[in-house]
Amino acid sequence: MTSEAPPPVSAIPGEFRLGAARLAKRLGLGLTIALAMLVGCTATLLTQPLAGMDKGTEPTGVARPAELERHVQALAATFVPRDWNHRENLEMAAEHIASALRADGGRVSNQGIVARGIPFRNVIASYGPEGGPRVVVGAHYDACGPKPGADDNASGVAGLLELGHLLGLHPPECRVDLVAYTLEEPPFFRTRDMGSAWHARQVRSEQAPILGVIVLEMIGRYSDAPDSQRYPSVLMEPFYPSRGNFVTVVGRFGDIPLTRRVKASMKAAAPLPVRSINGPRWIPGLDFSDHHPYWDQGFSAVMVTDTAFYRNVDYHTNADTPDRLDYSRMAQVVDGVCAAVQDLGKRAH
Repeated sequence: MTSEAPPPVSAIPGEFRLGAARLAKRLGLGLTIALAMLVGCTATLLTQPLAGMDKGTEPTGVARPAELERHVQALAATFVPRDWNHRENLEMAAEHIASALRADGGRVSNQGIVARGIPFRNVIASYGPEGGPRVVVGAHYDACGPKPGADDNASGVAGLLELGHLLGLHPPECRVDLVAYTLEEPPFFRTRDMGSAWHARQVRSEQAPILGVIVLEMIGRYSDAPDSQRYPSVLMEPFYPSRGNFVTVVGRFGDIPLTRRVKASMKAAAPLPVRSINGPRWIPGLDFSDHHPYWDQGFSAVMVTDTAFYRNVDYHTNADTPDRLDYSRMAQVVDGVCAAVQDLGKRAH
């Protein structure tokens, strides 16, 4: 090692200084390009733009906002509380659901389950062919504790019932099972006793060919106010709107094909903006509903949602009431999901 001082910059040959400057410029440009590519790839993985996707099936039927409101009122104003401690109200809600689906032509059955020694039930209505590949669309009808649960999740169940009405008018080309789940909320959330977990295990045991699962989880709250939408991370904010006036299709990276198909169909069917996110399960909220038990059984599943507590400040409170929902935009969600279901059925043939 030498103790001599380095030569002054002025003593370095000019051609060397020029070459170093060019190298630094190229390195800076390369890093900028690499960073831009990383950001672009991240944005593409998260948001799934639809370049190159066909629009899918033309919409069939128009969902009725008044009927959506009627079902939400029944669930969130009449059958309250509808948590696991009030089984009689859950039973009345289940019967309301079964009657509506049966009236619209669904082949209705019940899946009995037992949790903590108490009997409960999922309500299932099938449309289209008896056999063959099927699409599952589900929503949970229980609520968190004694709360009314209008958005969470009377809105999703109302959407399920109106979807049954549209499928009754326009039978799908493949079998579609509409499933109203019990016991999504605590203390059963993330346990084997969730109604959706029971159903996912059943279809796996039957080796039923599932084209995809769509779960409706809170589809009733919208806002055009600035900064009405929040996200799990500030890093997501550049890629998504600040106004909560859209619906979102949510899945894992492995659900990208289903996410893109559902998103494309929904965008073609209704003017409501449709966004999507695909990511790892550890993103807070990504698996907070009835789709994750299907993931656990190896099925592709997505959630359609208004983003829950990232938008709805009344989440899991007594203020989550029917008067705070936007039934016109809810109807557009149902129109979009109906188009997605019909499109998945056509592509199965």
